[in-house]
Amino acid sequence: MAIVVTEACNGCRYTECVAVCPAGCFHADERMVYIDPATCIECRACIPVCPVQAIYDEEDLPGALSGWVEINATRAPLLPAVEEKLPPLKAGAA
Repeated sequence: MAIVVTEACNGCRYTECVAVCPAGCFHADERMVYIDPATCIECRACIPVCPVQAIYDEEDLPGALSGWVEINATRAPLLPAVEEKLPPLKAGAA
């Protein structure tokens, strides 16, 4: 199983998830974050802190979002790791 960031993160890029991750498995591009399944310890700490409910345990992932398992696995290793909270992309976001 895996923890997966989905399309709801795209354009928001809140990083409360990064702040609670003990494994440093988040990676980011200019639009969103991704989880590297090779480094994720599946602690699930990131799921409840996501303000847009973009993060799922794979076993709870709605079928329409199943493609995000592969997207995270493919994109995350190609991007720089994020270990500190970043400013969100949405104007006025906390």
